[in-house]
Amino acid sequence: MTFAEADALVAGARRGDPRAVEELARTTAPEVWRFLAHLVGIDAADDLTQETYLRAFGALRRFRGDSTVRTWLLSIARRVAADELRRRARRPAGDPLPPEAPGDPDPAGEVGARDLLRRLTPERREAFVLTQIAGLGYAEVAVLCGCPIGTVRSRVARARDDLVGMMDEPPAHGERPA
Repeated sequence: MTFAEADALVAGARRGDPRAVEELARTTAPEVWRFLAHLVGIDAADDLTQETYLRAFGALRRFRGDSTVRTWLLSIARRVAADELRRRARRPAGDPLPPEAPGDPDPAGEVGARDLLRRLTPERREAFVLTQIAGLGYAEVAVLCGCPIGTVRSRVARARDDLVGMMDEPPAHGERPA
């Protein structure tokens, strides 16, 4: 089921139909999870996906349909990711988060790509992931990020340039080649 078809499930979910709620989450969660995994890491993606849906279903009655369900959910996921990154930044220096193991298997088989994406600035990574991985249009991403469409295009272009440059760099001692 596509996100366009998911729009039809919103009415049933608003009425409290448990099947509509379940189907909406089932059909949209994989993309929400992938988006969060790219923004904050695989280790946190499950919990943050759950948090995204808790917030979404709590706000379902306020969803006006000005955007697609997909855009709405990804904007909530973006805020959840931002909250998580702020929480991490406030963490005491003596209480570091567990590092992500470089050899952790990536469900999409993109271990090297994920490592490269982590090296992008947050703004460029977000624009790149939303347009090139999640498949949103530049206009949708501009709305999600609250910036002009030209800024999104620039961030994506610079992210591509950064990624190409990283591919040309020799791997640091102990790193796997990308």
